Amino acid sequence: MANADPLGGATAASPAQVFGFGPDSALETTVEGVTVGVELPLVLLALPAALALVGWLTFRLRGPGGDWSRRRRTILFASRVLVVVCLVVAAAGPYTVASRTTPGDPRVRMLVDESASMEVTGAAPRTLAAAIEEQGVPVTRSVVASENTSRIGDAVVANVDRGASLLLVSDGQVTGGRSLQAAGEVARSANATVHTVDLAVGSSERYVTLAGPAKTSVGVQNAFLVRVDGADLENESRTVTVYADGTPVATGEVRGAGAFEFTYAFSDVGSHELVVRLDNEDRFAANDVYRKSVRVVPKPRVLYVARGEYPFGELLDQLYDLDRAESIPSDLSPYRTVVIQDVPASRLGNVSALQRAVIDGTGLVVAGGPNAYDRGGYQNSSLAATLPVSFGEGGGRTARIVLLVDVSSSAEAGMRVQKAIALDVLEQLGDGNEVGIVGFNTRAYRVQDIVDLQGNRQQLREKIRRLNSRGGTDLGIGLRGAAEMLGGTGTVIVISDGNDRGSTAAPVARRLGAQGIQVVTVGVGSPVNDQLLTEVAGATGGQYLRADETDRLRLLFGGESRTFASDKLTIVDRNHFITAGVETTANPPLVHDVSIKPGADFLVAAGDGTPAITQWRYGLGRVVSITAYGNDGTLDGLLQEPDSLLLTKSVNWAIGDPERGAEGVVSAPDTRVGETTRIRFVGDERPAPPPRFRQVDPRTYEATVTPTRVGFETVLNTTYAVNYPAEYGAFGQDGSVSALARSTGGQTFRQGQAAEIARVVTQRAVSTRDVREEWGWVLLTVALFVFLLEILARRLGAYRRSGRRVGARATAEVERDDD
Repeated sequence: MANADPLGGATAASPAQVFGFGPDSALETTVEGVTVGVELPLVLLALPAALALVGWLTFRLRGPGGDWSRRRRTILFASRVLVVVCLVVAAAGPYTVASRTTPGDPRVRMLVDESASMEVTGAAPRTLAAAIEEQGVPVTRSVVASENTSRIGDAVVANVDRGASLLLVSDGQVTGGRSLQAAGEVARSANATVHTVDLAVGSSERYVTLAGPAKTSVGVQNAFLVRVDGADLENESRTVTVYADGTPVATGEVRGAGAFEFTYAFSDVGSHELVVRLDNEDRFAANDVYRKSVRVVPKPRVLYVARGEYPFGELLDQLYDLDRAESIPSDLSPYRTVVIQDVPASRLGNVSALQRAVIDGTGLVVAGGPNAYDRGGYQNSSLAATLPVSFGEGGGRTARIVLLVDVSSSAEAGMRVQKAIALDVLEQLGDGNEVGIVGFNTRAYRVQDIVDLQGNRQQLREKIRRLNSRGGTDLGIGLRGAAEMLGGTGTVIVISDGNDRGSTAAPVARRLGAQGIQVVTVGVGSPVNDQLLTEVAGATGGQYLRADETDRLRLLFGGESRTFASDKLTIVDRNHFITAGVETTANPPLVHDVSIKPGADFLVAAGDGTPAITQWRYGLGRVVSITAYGNDGTLDGLLQEPDSLLLTKSVNWAIGDPERGAEGVVSAPDTRVGETTRIRFVGDERPAPPPRFRQVDPRTYEATVTPTRVGFETVLNTTYAVNYPAEYGAFGQDGSVSALARSTGGQTFRQGQAAEIARVVTQRAVSTRDVREEWGWVLLTVALFVFLLEILARRLGAYRRSGRRVGARATAEVERDDD
C-alpha cells in the first residue's frame, strides 16, 4: 500500500540543467534534450595530477641535442595535454543519451460486437471502418460476439499483441468468460491500447424479471418482486400481470424502470409455475415474459411453547402444523422449529434437550414479554448460551474501523458529495472506536493510520477534506489495502459508487470475511453499482447502505456518544432473508435490556436503537431473538401487516429447508437458455436417465442440464423454469467499456470521429526510445592520432635538423678545400 495519500500535491522534478549525480552515481547533465555524462566520475580526479606530471616532464627534461626552444616545448605540452585529457575522459566512460523517434506502422484492429443487445444501439462499425481507412490507416475487422454469446473480455485478450491498438465497438454487456477489467490487465501487460466507441441507445428496450423464494410451504404468504428495466425508457407506464399456474394473481403498473412487490400463498403441495408478462412492444419479445418455478412442500411441524394465549400463536397456527406446550418436552425430533414466547427460565422445561436439538439443526425463535429475557431470568439459564444476545445494557458496539474512500476518476464529478458522505459516516461513529482512512483508485493509499477517534476526530476530518480524485477504480485493491491497515479482525466501511466492473472485489471480500473482517458499503454517486456493493458487503456478513441511510451506523458503532432515535422499528440489515422487502410501521414501546453477541447479526432496531430482532447460528440450528414487545405483553404492532412479515419470515428462516432429510429431487434451480443447471437427487438408487445422474455423495446424485429453449421443464416430477438468454437482460453501453479504455491509456470516441481515431492511432504507432551512445572510442582515437602526429612531427623536425647539420659540414669542408 502506498504511503503517500492522494492529496493532489507534488509533481515530478524537471530534468537537471546542471551536472548532478544520476542513476548508479554517474555524473550527467541534460542540454537541449540530450543527456551527457560519464560512468566513472571519480576517474576524472586523476586529470589534474596527470596534467601536472606532463608539464613537469615537458619543461624540465632536455631534448636530444640540447635544450628545446620554448615554442617547441609549448607545442609539445599542448599535444601531451590533449592526449592525457582524451585518455582520462575515455577511461571515465563518456556517453550521451538522446531520444530517437521512428514512425512505425499505424493500423487499427476493430473488434465488433454483433450480439443481440447491440441491436438497440446506433453502432455502424462498417461505416466507421471505411471512414478510418479514408484517412490512410488500414482497418482489420473481427466479429467477437454474435447472437446470444458475448464473451467480449475473452475476445480482447485473444486479439492483444504487444503494442497493438484495438478499437472495441461493443456495449460491454458480457455474458460469459473474462470481465473487461480482467482483459484490461492483460492488455496493459502487453503495452496494448484499447480504444472504444461511445454508443448511444437508438431505441427503447424493456425486460422483466421475477425474484422470490424457490421453495415454500403450503399456506405461507411469500413475497415476490417484479422488476422492469431496460435502456432509453420513456416515462410511460406498462402493465405487468403475474400468473400462478395459468391464473392471474397480481397486476401492477410500472412507469419507466421500476418494480412492485406482491405476496402469494400456494394451497397445494408440488411444483408450481409463476409467469410474469409485460404488456409491451419493442424489438425483443422474448424478454417480456419471465418464468419462475416454486416447489411447495407440506406445512412444517412447529412447536409453540407459551403459558397462556397470545396472538402470535394464532398467527403460527394459520401457517404451520402447530403443536402447543407450556414447557419444552424431552423429545423434539418431530419439529423443524421451536417457538418460545414470554416463558420465564424457571418454567422453560428441558432446556438441555432444546440445546441438543438446535445444535443438530432444529430452529429456535424466542419472543419477548414481561416474563422473558432479563425479566425472566434467562441470564442465569443455560438457554442464554443458545441466544444471539447477552444481558445487560445494550448500545452500539466499538471496533477497529477503516474508512475506505473511493478517490477514482469515476467519483470525480461527485467528489464533493463523496467527501461529505465520508464526513457524515465519521460523525456517526462513537468515540470508543478506533478509525483509520485509506483512499483507493487502482492503488490503495494510506491516508491516516488507525487512531482513537476520541481526541482525533478533527484530524480525521481534515484528512477527508483534502482528498482528491484521479485514476481508475479497483475496489479489490482498496479492500486489500484496508485489510492491511487493520492487520487482523475489524470493520471496513467502503464509501464508493461501486463502478468497478471487475471480478476481484467480490472474491477479495469473501477472503476478508473468512478472516473475520466485516465490510459495510455505502453507495454514493451517480450511478451507483448497488449490485456490486451489496455483493461485497454480503460476502463478509456486512450490509449495504444507501447514502441517506448512514445514520444506521449509529446502531452498529455509535455507542454512548452517538445515540439513535426513531419513531418506529428500523431495519438495520436489508440484505437478510428476514428483513428483505419489509417496510416497518410499528414501534413497540418496550424492549429487553440486551446487547448483541459477537458473531450475531443485528437485523432490526427498536426506536431507541437497542436490538429488537437479532439472529445467529448455533451449531447447525438457526436462532432468532425478538426482544421488542408491547405494554400488554404481546408483540404489539409486529402482529399487523406489513410488520407481521418480520415474524413469519423469522420462523421461516429458522425452519430453513422444509425438506431437510427428504428423499427424491431436492434441488432443481431455474436457469436460462444456454446456461447449465444442476439437479440433485437423494435416494438409495441412482435415477434412470434422462438426464444422466452421477453419484457425488452417499445417497446423493447429480445431473447437469443445459436447455435450448424457454419454458418449463420437468425432471422426476419436479419442474424448473428456463428463461430468455442473459443477452436479452441488459441493454445500453456498460460503464466497463470506458473504464477499459482509461485503464489501457486509450480513448473513447464518438462514431463520427474517424479522423481523430486515425490521428491517435498514427500517433500511437510512432515510437520514441532513448538511444545511448558511448564516446570513449572516439577519444582514444583522437589521443592515438595526436600522439602519432606528435611523433611524426618530432621525426620530421629531427630529420630537418640532421640535414641542416650535414649541409653545414659539407659547406665547411668545401670552404677549407678552396683555401
